[in-house]
Amino acid sequence: MKIKIAASILSADFSCLARELSKVERAGADLIHVDVMDGHFVPNITIGPVVVKYIRKSTKLPLDVHLMIASPEKYVGAFVNAGSDMITVHIETVTLKQLSTIGKGLKRHGVKLGISLNPGTSLAKIKKALPLVDFVLIMSVNPGFGGQAFIPSALNKIRQLRAIFKKDIAVDGGINNITGRLVKEAGANILAVGSYIFGAKNTKKAINNLR
Repeated sequence: MKIKIAASILSADFSCLARELSKVERAGADLIHVDVMDGHFVPNITIGPVVVKYIRKSTKLPLDVHLMIASPEKYVGAFVNAGSDMITVHIETVTLKQLSTIGKGLKRHGVKLGISLNPGTSLAKIKKALPLVDFVLIMSVNPGFGGQAFIPSALNKIRQLRAIFKKDIAVDGGINNITGRLVKEAGANILAVGSYIFGAKNTKKAINNLR
């Protein structure tokens, strides 16, 4: 399964975001990972659909929009209209019925649906959701802030998930050249990476190291 690198703009310089997007696109990133936080589900506030719309204008790469928000069913449509290619919601914020409804709506627009779970959430919680989604995002830090240290227990979750799930498995949080190798060995194939990419002196080399 191809390894894909999703450059997480939470670690980008927002004063020159278009330039930052161009930099990671030229360096070989496969996706742009956009963390949306609402100050309710997580203790931080980031960006909304208006900013995603301008990100869409600034890059040709697929937009992987991670909704770390309460009541995501209320906002999914706005993010689709803004140009999202992939949308991830958290199992902690939706029922299976809501997830199914979201998935049907996204499918009509050709947008992929992902389900994510926090480090403290059991893998069993998403098992019934797996037939409804295109990919799973394993959180390897507690969501809300960038630059956190990788939580090793995520590796066992990835291994267990890979044994029962044949589609894409993404991982987000504390990923660098060392932890990136570990999550790939465990079965993940999409790496959401922030500070390791945007803080690198040589962006292309950093992305190649992750592969």
